[in-house]
Amino acid sequence: MKIFKRSPWLWVPTLAFSDGFPLVAVMTLSVILYKQLGLSNAAITFYTSWLYLPWVLKPVWSPFVDLIKTKRWWVLTMEVLVGAALGGIAFTIPTVFWLQGTLFFFWLLAFAGACHCIAADGFYMLGLDGHQQAWFMGIRSVFDRLATIFGQGVLVMVAGNLQLVFRNSIPYSWSLMFYGVTGLFLALWLWHSYALPRPTEDVVRPGINTHTIWREIANTFRTFVRKEQVVAALMFILLFRLPEGLLSKVSALFLIDSGHNGGLGLSPQEYGLVQGTVGAIGVALGGIFGGIAASHGGLRKWLWPMAFAFTLPSLVYVFLSYALPSSLLAINLCVFLEQFGYGFGLTAYMLYLIYFSRGEFRTSHYALASALMSLSMMLLGLFAGALQETMGYRHYFILVILCCTVTYLVTAFLKIDPQFGKREDDETE
Repeated sequence: MKIFKRSPWLWVPTLAFSDGFPLVAVMTLSVILYKQLGLSNAAITFYTSWLYLPWVLKPVWSPFVDLIKTKRWWVLTMEVLVGAALGGIAFTIPTVFWLQGTLFFFWLLAFAGACHCIAADGFYMLGLDGHQQAWFMGIRSVFDRLATIFGQGVLVMVAGNLQLVFRNSIPYSWSLMFYGVTGLFLALWLWHSYALPRPTEDVVRPGINTHTIWREIANTFRTFVRKEQVVAALMFILLFRLPEGLLSKVSALFLIDSGHNGGLGLSPQEYGLVQGTVGAIGVALGGIFGGIAASHGGLRKWLWPMAFAFTLPSLVYVFLSYALPSSLLAINLCVFLEQFGYGFGLTAYMLYLIYFSRGEFRTSHYALASALMSLSMMLLGLFAGALQETMGYRHYFILVILCCTVTYLVTAFLKIDPQFGKREDDETE
């Protein structure tokens, strides 16, 4: 029987926050930072898309976490490493080797963040009993979303305000902001060193060695490709998010790019409000409504409405690129609408990953499907900026709309149990 010396309220919210922040930093903060430092859109999307790689390799790397030390040790060590990486970014921004230095430390941050994610997921299962795991699932989601708002909302606005204080010294302002986040993560490490429980089951798994790990990985791949409808599933996993993969980084660049380049020219403070706050709330509400809808009608019933909602952002950005509204209220409304549609539509994608992963090896199969999802986003982002620079924002966003046909095509080949996703009381009606 487990004996818990710490209330989950002391550590679950802060652990969820520290787990969600690294991905926001490497995927969003890096884009805004490099844009303000004068890097081209092609270079920004190419360099930052590679930062997905540690999350792509999670299914291969995660078994080794069980081989080396405990989950608690991994969580605490990776938080120190995240803090060190953030400090390295802060230190190198004002230097002459800012690009090479920040990219190195963003890579370190991505690796530490992916390892932290692996260890934290396992630690929740060890540090919480079954009832607590269900109860705190919503709390984890809330604080993960707060990490997003903090990262791409609050911190971007802080960097912008520092630029006003220090007379538009962009490198110095971003450096100070990253130093501040470094202190925050070191504080989280100190807090978790005290607050995290020490579950008796949190030990290095006996009988695990490199040979058994590689055998398990090979078995995961073998059983995955032998699943029913694997071709349709792979096409869906890799191509459903094609419009988003082309849009995710370029949309952020469009919002902050200057008017003479075809962008909206938002300041960091305005971007933090529009995308980092209003947009983050929109995607959260879309996800909530998507979950409610799927629980009442099932995934199959809501698959096509969600697929259409998922492609809504493409239409919104075509409108924004032609209208170029100067009203911050209008921009906020558009971004809220597209992010709500994105969150609502993404529910179908994530539910299908769960649906396809069902079976004997559901945990490892879901991890592999999630890695393929990250791979698709990484590959699309590598050339998105270069393509946008060649076509311009308006024509690029029209191309993204045309790519929505691929989303519809891969959706049409899916065969889903009508009962999947429904609540039990709906299934008995």
